[in-house]
Amino acid sequence: MNPFDWTCPFCQKPTTIVEERISLRKNAFTIPNKHGDKLLIATFIVCPNNECKQYTLVATLFDCAYSELKKDYLPQKIIKRWDMVPSSKARIYPSGIVPEAILKDYAEACDIVNLSPKAAATIARRCLQGMINDFWGIKNGRLVDQINAIRTLVATEDWEAIDATRQVGNIGAHMEKDVNVIIDVEPDEAEALINLIEILIEDWYIARDKRQKSLSRVKEIAEGKDKKRKELLNKVSSN
Repeated sequence: MNPFDWTCPFCQKPTTIVEERISLRKNAFTIPNKHGDKLLIATFIVCPNNECKQYTLVATLFDCAYSELKKDYLPQKIIKRWDMVPSSKARIYPSGIVPEAILKDYAEACDIVNLSPKAAATIARRCLQGMINDFWGIKNGRLVDQINAIRTLVATEDWEAIDATRQVGNIGAHMEKDVNVIIDVEPDEAEALINLIEILIEDWYIARDKRQKSLSRVKEIAEGKDKKRKELLNKVSSN
């Protein structure tokens, strides 16, 4: 097996997976049926990050064909994929940084994006509105009005991502409507909206948390230095 790039869904650390970190189990189903031979592959990956060590488990069903050269059944077209651990593609974010209501909507959208893209897109739009309400304090008007209101407040790349999503098929056509209106979208359109949510969570909430922690650390260092300086001055004075 050739090494490949991979990002752990638990710790979000990009890494390279080598043979020692992955286990594949294949089972071919060749009983005659109207849909043809199928191949089920279970993929078990362990994160190499020593602080994580979480495992992921994915089962994928393929059309398959027998190879005389390989003397084995080889996967063809993907029929279905099951994310078993974790149970969805939702990223795991640290608790206390992003409001629970937003994380709940985001996770739900990820859970159902393959089963019902239109429902996932509806929930993701509500999630986007909730983020604008919470992070920027803009709560009046339609979603499109709120998006326009933050144009001068957000980073250029964030706005470009939002604007690009507004132009994606039916999602863009319904940005001006009630966020709870169910819209008919394709799976890739719903995934584009979910990807936008992930970008904004990183650029707004995670970045703010990192900045606050960095500033607190600088303050702690400065206060520590000042305390030592005062202690030294008091010691000199007492002598």
